[in-house]
Amino acid sequence: MTEYYYTQNPDVLHEKTQWQFKLLSHNLTFNSDNGVFSKRTIDFGTRTLLDAVDLEDLKQGDVLDVGCGYGPIGLAIAKAIDDVHVDLVDVNLRALDLCKQNAAQNGIQNIEIWESDTYEAVSKKNYHTILSNPPVRAGKPVVTKILTGAFDHLQVGGSLLIVLQKKQGAPSAKKTMTQTFGNAEIILKQKGYYIIKSVKEKVVDAK
Repeated sequence: MTEYYYTQNPDVLHEKTQWQFKLLSHNLTFNSDNGVFSKRTIDFGTRTLLDAVDLEDLKQGDVLDVGCGYGPIGLAIAKAIDDVHVDLVDVNLRALDLCKQNAAQNGIQNIEIWESDTYEAVSKKNYHTILSNPPVRAGKPVVTKILTGAFDHLQVGGSLLIVLQKKQGAPSAKKTMTQTFGNAEIILKQKGYYIIKSVKEKVVDAK
């Protein structure tokens, strides 16, 4: 059985490629391969999420990209705001290797990249922003874990921003985020993709 991009070691032959894409006003070079999500170009969901981010707000503190893949979200933010620290985590070792190559290729140093199954290897509790383009094919429990787990890793006033298609569970995700944070807002809709934002307004057990 072919292993998908959300597994640790995708069992597929290498087919390395390199291409450029403009994100947040910077032309970035990406190395890609089989066994990673959206291997040939930056997917529309990621582009929509980056369209929705407020760079001035992101300057306020550390950023975490959960399920970073080969790095388009976290690396684009780190390139655009060079005095903000960005952490990038994923379970896919091939994607993480590519992410490190892409950081080096684009001269991005204000980052740290490591393996983590959602938040399992994330110890920091004071992120200002957590972003994710969740691995829908990994199943609803994984997506839910990304949404609910963010609460404990955000500072008060910090935000979770996610992108999901309406047909892949965006309304359900918004409900889960509301239950977890006490709030959830759709801040952008494009071609069936929803960008949903929740803010950690106070320290409570919101589960």
